[in-house]
Amino acid sequence: MPELPEVETVRRGLSQQIIGQKIVKIESSYPRMILTGLTELQEQLTNKVITGISRRGKYLIFEFDAPYRLISHLRMEGKYRLEKGGTQPLKHDHIFVSLASNQGSGEHPDQILVYADVRKFGTWELIGADALSTYFKQKKIGPEPTPMDFDESLFAEKLNHSAKKIKPYLLEQTLVAGLGNIYVDEVLFQAKIHPETISSELTTKQIHLLHDTIIEILQKATNLGGSSIRTYKNSFGKQGEMQKELKVYGKKGEKCPNCNHLIEKIKVAGRGTHYCPNCQKI
Repeated sequence: MPELPEVETVRRGLSQQIIGQKIVKIESSYPRMILTGLTELQEQLTNKVITGISRRGKYLIFEFDAPYRLISHLRMEGKYRLEKGGTQPLKHDHIFVSLASNQGSGEHPDQILVYADVRKFGTWELIGADALSTYFKQKKIGPEPTPMDFDESLFAEKLNHSAKKIKPYLLEQTLVAGLGNIYVDEVLFQAKIHPETISSELTTKQIHLLHDTIIEILQKATNLGGSSIRTYKNSFGKQGEMQKELKVYGKKGEKCPNCNHLIEKIKVAGRGTHYCPNCQKI
């Protein structure tokens, strides 16, 4: 699943490619993933210009010269790419946005923004721009993992009052936005915290280290273009580089880089979890 670094990398790539482009046509071979309806999308966004692309947690937010926002969640396998007009769609291509540019020599309605999704789990939703804040409050998305937004004292307060295991709690997105299975494993390893530790049993020192490690690893992963595990590529078709830096995820049976103990894989709340039993003791 694309996590915050991968989604941010996609956002940056798309921002370079399609901001300023006008939507001239929207088609879909699988409209069910457009939760607010393909017809509504066509009626409200045709002939509108893409003015910006932002992100909240793992959600992409497309902005227009109209009072609407398109919210896209990639889920497990969603990805974007830009194609020339006339290119034959691939098997798992499901949404096609034809674009025209008014820059340069004139209009050229020959680019298509393609959304592909092997599992068809991704979603698109069109909402009013003034409803954006309410939308994410209802989703209970936590703060962004930056020093400015991610308040350590509030983080500690929530952990101190929770009987949840730390890994699934981090995956909920309510403590902090953007963490998925890969980076939770990496964060807990670097912070030397067992993934099944009860949140309220974490010490002040552990919470401080966990807080700072979340910011550090997600920023590093973003700088490296995310982790290309399985099929992830950015909007230019390039792989990320963070997978080369992973210490435990996907390393079952390999030696821990800190102590040489073998990395193990267990199930925690139904999720495959990689950790070092020696470094991360419960």
